[in-house]
Amino acid sequence: MLRTEQLSLAYGDKPVVDNISLTIPEGGITCLLGPNGSGKSTLLKSFAGLLPARSGQVYLDDQAVGKWDRRRLALRLAMLPQKPIVPDGIKVRDLVALGRFPHRKWWQRNLTADDNATVEAMAMTGVSDLGERPVESLSGGQQQRAWIAMALAQETDILLLDEPTTFLDWGYQLEVLELLSMLNRQHGLTVVMSLHDLNQAAQFADRVAVLADGQLDTIGSPREVITETLINRVFRVKTTVTLGPDDRPFCSGFSESAREGLPAREDDPIHAIAQSQTS
Repeated sequence: MLRTEQLSLAYGDKPVVDNISLTIPEGGITCLLGPNGSGKSTLLKSFAGLLPARSGQVYLDDQAVGKWDRRRLALRLAMLPQKPIVPDGIKVRDLVALGRFPHRKWWQRNLTADDNATVEAMAMTGVSDLGERPVESLSGGQQQRAWIAMALAQETDILLLDEPTTFLDWGYQLEVLELLSMLNRQHGLTVVMSLHDLNQAAQFADRVAVLADGQLDTIGSPREVITETLINRVFRVKTTVTLGPDDRPFCSGFSESAREGLPAREDDPIHAIAQSQTS
């Protein structure tokens, strides 16, 4: 349904993603992992048609995303950025209703369909009782639920999320991920999200794609991908990976001191500090 072929992306003259080919399984949860600056957010933007390809292409239903009419594309996929901007004073119900915009034509509005979709999306995300609250008055977890409700009201097949757990405490992080898992299982929503937490990706993802230096390093099931060797090589951290009763990997005992002896990256802040101390 959604795939890339030899996709390269850049901001101006600065290359960010290089020659990535991957397919997003329909009806699954795919997590993008990788160090900061590896291209996760950039790749998600290209999926949503927000960043043109430098070379290669993103396809949705075998048609290049760039050739889709914007309104038609918004009926197929929704994207939540890492830091969505809350309109001043907007209430939760009104925010969720904004998700209906792609379904409206300038000369008509289906009040019944729009209202029903808004109410259903709020119920699915557990924000029905917050409808009259200003979004800015909500906790971080509640705000994220409201944004996800807006995306659900859009009634798309695919939901793209850029680090949906950022700035949330651990409890709210699990709340949001469990919500996305429920929407995937019960409603067949295809979820593609970038995460930093390896254990969260291992617990909730069906497939994991690891990016490193703008390239696709590895893709597969959590058990296939999240290994001690990969974490050492890509993240330059040593850890112990064990398998739980559900056959999913679990990482423990992270050691930053284990960076000693590993190949240094020039953009690594720890490397930069070490260089300054020896110069």
